[in-house]
Amino acid sequence: MTKLRLGLAQFATQLGEVRANLDHHLEFVEKAVQQDVQLLVFPELSLTGYVLQDLVPSVASRPEAGDRTFGPLLEASRRLDLVVGFVDEDNRHRFYISAAYLSQGQVLHVHHKVYLPTYGLFDEGRFFAWGDSVRAFDTRWGRVGLLICEDFWHASPPYLLWLDGADLMLFASASPGRGITHGEKLESAWWVEHINRAYASLFTTFVAHTNRVGFEDGLHFWGGATIFDPNGDLLAQGPYQAEALVVADLDLAQLQRTRSRLPLLRDERHALVRREIERITAGSSGARDKG
Repeated sequence: MTKLRLGLAQFATQLGEVRANLDHHLEFVEKAVQQDVQLLVFPELSLTGYVLQDLVPSVASRPEAGDRTFGPLLEASRRLDLVVGFVDEDNRHRFYISAAYLSQGQVLHVHHKVYLPTYGLFDEGRFFAWGDSVRAFDTRWGRVGLLICEDFWHASPPYLLWLDGADLMLFASASPGRGITHGEKLESAWWVEHINRAYASLFTTFVAHTNRVGFEDGLHFWGGATIFDPNGDLLAQGPYQAEALVVADLDLAQLQRTRSRLPLLRDERHALVRREIERITAGSSGARDKG
């Protein structure tokens, strides 16, 4: 397929109210279907809220049809593909900040957040386990990668997705507003938009980011969803401080046009990167390169 109508849900989640949040997801699904959206992406922890702390075990879900939360979402995914944010509990009762890609009644992929911030106002590492993989996966629209908030503040996860074949990177956040810069824009919003545009142009891929809105436990979430094409051009942007369904039509043939002009992926030296990472990991940074 060469066209994709992508929807990003700027979503106000209620802390700990999974049933109410599920109903709100299904309302957004109806709005998206009315606009012929083919893939709808929700923010980080959209089913649960962000500042969960001791609520974590009580709001966890399992991404399977028998789960009372995921059952309706999997049924909805027969109408359009979905990415939802939730707390995943594994068989040994470890809890992960997670995103699931649902399509045609199936779970195609689950990503566990690999970087848990514990600086400033963040304390995720106290309540959640770390994910340990970054992988792209196949969909009807091509190969896709998922990252959650802090994951894309580190260069390695988007780079790994690019090497693993992701032509569409979907980023989900619960990003609180912090600081003021560049006139009246929130500093946190400026930085997120800045690095997402950079990833799109650097990796010659589509990069879409959705962020929640509203207030929770003293935190303010700013929205501002964006979609960038492989040239780094902005295709769509949501409003700040308000719920919204942000929709854009992606011309997937743009990948071929951009990469023919700028063959960065073709010229990437995987073996060199692997060798240098092994050297750095081994602590022999003073060794002279013999290659």
